[in-house]
Amino acid sequence: MNILSTRLSIMMFLQFFIWGGWFVTLGTFLAHNLDATGGQIGMAFSTQSWGAIIAPFIIGLIADRYFNAERILGLLHLAGAALMYSLYLADDFAAFYPLVLLYMILYMPTLALVNSVSFRQMTDPSREFAKIRVWGTIGWIVAGLAISYAFAWDSAQAIEAGLLRNTFMMCAIASLALGIYSFTLPATPPKAGKGESVGIKELLGLDALKLLKDRNYAIFFIASVLICIPLAFYYQNANPFLAEIGVANPTGKMTLGQISEVLFMLLLPIFIHRFGIKKTLLIGMLAWALRYALFAYGNSGDLIFMLILGIALHGICYDFFFVTGQIYTDARAGERFKSSAQGMITLATYGVGMLIGFWVAGHITDLFANNDGTHAWQGIWLFPAVFALAVLVLFLLSFKDKPRPASEEVEASQA
Repeated sequence: MNILSTRLSIMMFLQFFIWGGWFVTLGTFLAHNLDATGGQIGMAFSTQSWGAIIAPFIIGLIADRYFNAERILGLLHLAGAALMYSLYLADDFAAFYPLVLLYMILYMPTLALVNSVSFRQMTDPSREFAKIRVWGTIGWIVAGLAISYAFAWDSAQAIEAGLLRNTFMMCAIASLALGIYSFTLPATPPKAGKGESVGIKELLGLDALKLLKDRNYAIFFIASVLICIPLAFYYQNANPFLAEIGVANPTGKMTLGQISEVLFMLLLPIFIHRFGIKKTLLIGMLAWALRYALFAYGNSGDLIFMLILGIALHGICYDFFFVTGQIYTDARAGERFKSSAQGMITLATYGVGMLIGFWVAGHITDLFANNDGTHAWQGIWLFPAVFALAVLVLFLLSFKDKPRPASEEVEASQA
């Protein structure tokens, strides 16, 4: 790994260490330490979606047109450090919610910015990006292992003692470090011309919507929104599900998902160049359906291997659809609006798709809730399994492969 790749890898590591360091245990913290209701917990998770919806406007306004992406990245993380510290101090949900909403409005644009900074330093993103992005997954894993094993903040005794609050302090420190570090990253100036006439669509980053004129990209965009509905079920329900049915150390076991993500991130370039974009995306969608079927029929006894396999499929689920989608978007965007395009796909997935997904997941979970506080989990998991399979079929029938090699499909030049 050369020096530039190392610098970008450190950026990715810290970016996802921050997110994984508080988001996974958010529901547990709110329920046990702030006495939040299920509806309030859903509101807190949905701040991710509101942040993603706003993200393209921030990116389109500043990163593609006026200021260097790495400088905006630094400023957002410095502000995020202050907000994380404020979350650490919050003592009730009324104080916590506006802070976490503002934090996610600032954090979600940074997902597009780290991608833009990385892509702009690469000559072949389809081959190079996965090797950089994998360090983000490693950062998420390290954060989870630190919480569970180094500090044991998520043990029953620690939760009762309020120690889970320390995750916000840990992430405040990491955010401060990344904020400062970002100013040392390679210069990533805006590509769009400063002197040309700017309309309201361009000003707000909506110029990337031009990508939707391409039929294939429009189908991919719609599929990205829809597949995030099943994704929300995993974020919202996986940990409570494992804990409720009696799986030991559920948070620790869930890190298997990120470990598999590392493996499949490294295999992703091989799949893209051998099978092409469409087949890679289809494999990712099929993995979502299979994962939820395994959750539906597995248990904490003799069929626990089905749950473990379902968790381990996370690498295929995430990498083969979402990371492949980022690469596909970068290839289609052209030089001038790469940041806007990344912001737009962030809006489609973590924004609109996840916002709908959290709402649907909440209603389905309530529908299958028992009077004693437990849940009929098989019914809950079969819904996203069938839904993901339906999205797969629609995508299979609608998305048309280009009559050219897979490598050219990824490297397709500027639209």
